[in-house]
Amino acid sequence: MDFESDTVSFAQKKIEMGFITKLKSAFGSEKSTENVSNGDTIDAIIKDIEHDAFATSDTNVLYAGLNELGGYYFVQTVIVGSFKVKSKKGAQLRINGKKLNLELTSDSEEFESDHTDVKGRHITKIDFQIEEKDAAKIDRPNVDDLMLSCKGKTFSFQVIKS
Repeated sequence: MDFESDTVSFAQKKIEMGFITKLKSAFGSEKSTENVSNGDTIDAIIKDIEHDAFATSDTNVLYAGLNELGGYYFVQTVIVGSFKVKSKKGAQLRINGKKLNLELTSDSEEFESDHTDVKGRHITKIDFQIEEKDAAKIDRPNVDDLMLSCKGKTFSFQVIKS
């Protein structure tokens, strides 16, 4: 999923976001006995999932997209890889780029990672609130990195440039 220019309507983006609800099922067909530290790679994670990755870290892939529900706007993220968390205090997402610095707060304070059928991989879905005017500013070529802060730790993701 790509953050696109503001010419694409939120309704179109909402339709494209259907992949988030399908991501868990993508792991049922592929099995591995390796985890990220044992040789599983970012490339293997990206290959296993049909959707376009937005950013990567050393051991995780971040999928992202925009959604609107009842007049509220969200950046929906799904992190796949070694990232494993159970939070009761939420998370923050900082989006950095050319003329762009946004700090978003998770929609829900409670979330946790789910195991997948692939050993060592987890899937974590976190939605972040965003103002409509800020959502329109996000465009993949202008975003350099994302910083996810959760439970006192910060994880850096570099945007995949197409």
